Order: sequence, then structure tokens, then C-alpha cells
Amino acid sequence: MKKLTAVLLTLCMTATLTACGGAKGSSGADAGGIKTVTSGKLTVATSPDFAPYEFYAVDENGTPELAGFDIALAGYIADYLGLELEVVPMDFDGVLMELQTKSVDIGISGLSPDPKRESIMDFSDIYYEGGQSFVCKKDNADKFKSLEDTNNPDYEIGAQTGSIQVDLAETNSPNADIIQLTKVTDIVGEVISGKLDGAYIETPVAESYAKNYPDLYVALPVPYDAAEGYAIGVSKGNTELLNKINEAIAKVKSEGKMDEFVATANEQATGEIIEGLLDSDK
Repeated sequence: MKKLTAVLLTLCMTATLTACGGAKGSSGADAGGIKTVTSGKLTVATSPDFAPYEFYAVDENGTPELAGFDIALAGYIADYLGLELEVVPMDFDGVLMELQTKSVDIGISGLSPDPKRESIMDFSDIYYEGGQSFVCKKDNADKFKSLEDTNNPDYEIGAQTGSIQVDLAETNSPNADIIQLTKVTDIVGEVISGKLDGAYIETPVAESYAKNYPDLYVALPVPYDAAEGYAIGVSKGNTELLNKINEAIAKVKSEGKMDEFVATANEQATGEIIEGLLDSDK
């Protein structure tokens, strides 16, 4: 099916999802003594341009709904905690900022537990192991046989602002011109159009885009020793919430639910989707 982009679509919809539960406590604390930004709610920041992690899936009626295995996991955690789920879509660098200012309870957006981020958020246990890749236009695949080939001062290499991929680009392609863009959607578009020679993108995301954009080629795996996988960013110092989230992660993995979430998200990502913010999110 043809994929839509948020830039071309004007839609009115709420940016809030709700999950069952929502038992409120007293003095700003929820049931079990967990403190959240809004009592009775789990407020979650996400950047919905990262299929199959988070994106908008368009149903048969043309209605977009937040989807992806990160969103499914957030709903599971909210249910586990007995809280209402409120998802706030924003750009990726906004996710980091909202966590730093403690304006949200958690950020779930394909976050790597980078030690550089530990001063602004706490990290949950790993809930998913992915990987990193270098992508290019399929016609240019012969140019990139190794990561050394990306380190060319004549090349412009893309990475998402505020992401681990910026560090990977600076490490592996230090002589190239590193171009930081806010949205993965824009990075992919620039690669396909030839404005960027290549880009660093998280592997499942790169593979998802490649399925929808045949001109995009996942050229090279990128080693990253510091990341064993992906974690949830939790508001700094909220130990009770962090512990409960880790309990939920252990439970969702032991039940095999995480595999189900990933399979469903991958299937949805091959259909009609929107990658990026809707007008109603801005």
C-alpha cells in the first residue's frame, strides 16, 4: 500500500491513548506509592517516526493511530501499574528534553542506554535488542563496502539529532560532513533523493523503511559496544517507578508478549503508515 507522510496529510486526532486501570492514590502518588507527573496517569513521550518502534498506522477508514512495539509495551506497563496511559508525540530531541525537565514520566522511543544520558534520566532494564546500520541509496551500494568508505570529506552523512547515531557517524565517518536532521523520515528522504550520501539508522528501523522505499539500501552493520539493546528512559530519581517498570519488562518478556508486540508492529509497518508528527501533534 502507498505510504503517507505527515507533511502531506492534515488530520485531526487526539495524541492521547488510554489503557485500562487508573487507580489514584493520595498526595500526588498513585496506587502502590508510585509518583507520576499526573496522578493516575503514566505520561509517555515518544517520537513516532521510528517504525516499527513507534509510528502511525492508518486503518481501512483512513484513521491514523499510534502503533509500534514501543507503544504496545507502554500500554502493557500502564496496565501493569494500574494507570491510564497518556502518550505525547514529539520530535526525538524533545523526548530527551521532556525527560530532563521531568515533564513526563518515561520516554520510550528506541532509546539506547547511553552513559552520556545518565545525568538526565534513569534507564530501565533492556527490553529489546536491535542493532545499528549504515544506509545509502541502492544505486550507490557499490561505494560502501566497509565503514571506512563512509569516511570521505566529499560525503554528507545523516543522523537524527540527539541520537546515538550522531555519535556513530562522528566515530566512523569523522572526515565526512555530518548532517543532523530532526526526523528519520527526513533523513531517509534525503538519502533517497541523493542529497545525503548515506546515513546511520537503527537496524530494525532501517529495514522497515527499506521495505517501503525500495531505493533505500541497508548497506553495512555498525558495531556499537556501549549498547546491548534498548531501554526505557525514566524520570531521574523516580526509583519506585523504575523498579515497577523493570518488573513489567521482566513479565512481558517471560510471557513472550514482547515477541508478539514486535511481530505485530512489523506487520503493521508494511501497510499504510505515517512516519512523523501529525498536524494535531504540533
